[in-house]
Amino acid sequence: MKEFVAARRRAAAAARQAKRIERRAAKLREREAAAARGEEGGDAGGEAGEAGAAAGDKSKKKKKVGAEEGGDSSGDDDAAQDLAYYEILEVDREAEAAEIKRSYLRLARRMHPDKNPDDPEAQQKFQKLGEAYQVLSNPEMRQRYDQFGMAGIKGAAGAPNMQDFDLGDIFESFFGGSPGGGGGRARQNRPTQGDDLRFDLELDFKTALFGGEKKIRITQLEACATCAGSGVAPGASVTTCTTCGGRGVVMQTVNTILGRMQQQSRCPTCGGSGSVVEKYCGSCDGRGTNKRSKQLTVTIPPGVENGNRLRVRGEGDAGPKGGPSGDLYVFLSVSPSNGFRREGMDIFSEVSVSYLDAILGSTLKIDTVDGSPVDVALPAGTQPGATLRLEGKGAPKLNNLNVRGSHFIKVNVQIPKSLSTKEKELVTKLRAESR
Repeated sequence: MKEFVAARRRAAAAARQAKRIERRAAKLREREAAAARGEEGGDAGGEAGEAGAAAGDKSKKKKKVGAEEGGDSSGDDDAAQDLAYYEILEVDREAEAAEIKRSYLRLARRMHPDKNPDDPEAQQKFQKLGEAYQVLSNPEMRQRYDQFGMAGIKGAAGAPNMQDFDLGDIFESFFGGSPGGGGGRARQNRPTQGDDLRFDLELDFKTALFGGEKKIRITQLEACATCAGSGVAPGASVTTCTTCGGRGVVMQTVNTILGRMQQQSRCPTCGGSGSVVEKYCGSCDGRGTNKRSKQLTVTIPPGVENGNRLRVRGEGDAGPKGGPSGDLYVFLSVSPSNGFRREGMDIFSEVSVSYLDAILGSTLKIDTVDGSPVDVALPAGTQPGATLRLEGKGAPKLNNLNVRGSHFIKVNVQIPKSLSTKEKELVTKLRAESR
């Protein structure tokens, strides 16, 4: 492969050099012909002058040729850079999109790192091949590349960036492994974590505020006690699958719209495990897990709210083939309270007072979330809808009982719908006095 690419590059360079030499020779012949026509029409003195001029022209010509050669040398580097992607894909600059695609697929099959394990540069070459195809298969990017070279695509939107591709995912189904090699055995035999479980738990208002413990019962998959989760009967042998060589996958050649390609599929003998078991465990039928019901005690931290989620590590389903267990997630819902409303760390409640207490003031006994009432002074002249505040009597901060919010009490003033004769006289007298 290296010799072939090098030979192509040498041939292309030689062809470009030959064209440059031919162009310079044509220019020299034209100038010499023009000088000869001028010599035929002049006299001896004129001929001498023209001869001197011709000598000067030749000197200038040599300098110009040298300049052209220098410029061509610089142009060669640019041209080589401009043609790099074409050379990588082994196509001409005038190649059509279909030809570029065919060449890319052919080279991808041949240059894949899994097919060149002894070449330390295989990964880099393969990525370079994909980069070249990304540019030349995009008409807009190819046009910029043809016109300006690498400068036309660097930093441009859609410029090639191989980090955007997962070559292992793209080519694994065709070549049987990731670009770095190794195939699917490690993935097949890697322990898999079990599934997570969900449990919905309803809490009363007080437990959500101050925490506590709740017993729950869940149904989960646990590792089989007989085989320790392996699925293999005790004493039975486990051998490497001879069909797939322990990789868990087999290769087959298939015809696709892109041509004939190698594709991997799960091994029919071992089912993708890479191993052949002499006898499976009878307790779990080879699954490695059994379903059981289990009671757990869940600790509820103080300050939780409706919609919070608790995580209990390792209490999900056991993983297959001895894999680690998943987690249990407990989703909390809080029952509403009859006398209290909660917003974050603050508690809200209401109290009704007579119009006389609102006018004259009083001392009220207010129920709190702690369970014991507290005395609260009602100032004289309290207006309907006024709010009283009890600091440090609200809900605790999550996981911290020492930090609490406030308790706000809304005062509702009761206005009697009817008055006794005595009350009416007193109120009438009060109204007269207030005037």
